[in-house]
Amino acid sequence: MQDFNQERLRHRRTIRRKRRKRIILSIVTLFLIITTAGLSLMAYKSYSALDGTYKEIERGEKSKMRDEQVYVSDDPFSVLLLGVEDYSDEYDQGRSDTIMVATFNPKDQTMKLVSIPRDTLVDIPGYEENKVNHSFSYGGKELVIDTVEDFLEIPIDYYVTVNFDGFKNIIDEVGGVTVDVPFDFYDINKDWEKFTFKEGKQKLNGEEALVYARMRKKDPRGDFGRNERQRQIVTSLMDKVLSPKTFLKADDLAEEVGDNIETNMKIKEGLAFVQKYNDFSKSSLEQIEFSGTDQYYSGVYYFIPDEERTEEIKEELQNHLDYTEPENTAENEETSY
Repeated sequence: MQDFNQERLRHRRTIRRKRRKRIILSIVTLFLIITTAGLSLMAYKSYSALDGTYKEIERGEKSKMRDEQVYVSDDPFSVLLLGVEDYSDEYDQGRSDTIMVATFNPKDQTMKLVSIPRDTLVDIPGYEENKVNHSFSYGGKELVIDTVEDFLEIPIDYYVTVNFDGFKNIIDEVGGVTVDVPFDFYDINKDWEKFTFKEGKQKLNGEEALVYARMRKKDPRGDFGRNERQRQIVTSLMDKVLSPKTFLKADDLAEEVGDNIETNMKIKEGLAFVQKYNDFSKSSLEQIEFSGTDQYYSGVYYFIPDEERTEEIKEELQNHLDYTEPENTAENEETSY
């Protein structure tokens, strides 16, 4: 009887350990494929690290474009993903050179991921038309959320910011990522170190992955090629994070996430995501791409999105979110004229 009880105790401990590590890894998957992930009850060290990622935004818990707050376990929801760099002092908002929007639908457990080219000409609330990535330097994540909501005409329910240094460290923690390099090229990092990439499959460490993801001038597709390479890294990272070999690194990954990622998704919401999307895989992810033209105004480059394609993307994302404009929003717009 004693042996039986000890065996049951060991079995329960094993299940708890696996559950804790699985939840932590799901968090990294969410934030960097930036797929969404969850937070839950876990070992004290991991919990403390991940608890530091939460930061509320000024608007509160609900988007201005919703009548009611959404719940990740029941409702379709959206996540704004921002790659941020160059914080020089307390008055510097930094730059957001990577802007993605992910939408999730719990009915079929699918995800749609769209990259917004950083030079896209958009209306920035409270400012004149400018590049979408300028909204971050003007007003931080809150203004980016407002700008993207107006541009795509969908609510942004959650945000995630990722510091690029943390991005590199997380890739190193999982042992690198493998990508399919589209053509031969080389580029440099901020320290002027040279990195060479050859067409075909190539495994990259964190620093190489960052250089690979950020190169734009040597790509014949410009920002579109850059966005595609970023999505390659995101999906490859997802595969590595979900690998059983990564389980042993759960605590180290949690530390990197806690130090370099910020979100308004609470622990209980993250856990609900993990439970709802436990069978999510890369095959459930659909990538969406803008089309448009290159224009120069006063010698400055802008990307002008094609109106017809933009309307198609808006409709596709709205349908995926099962979203219709709330009545109070329509009334406010009518009375504002």
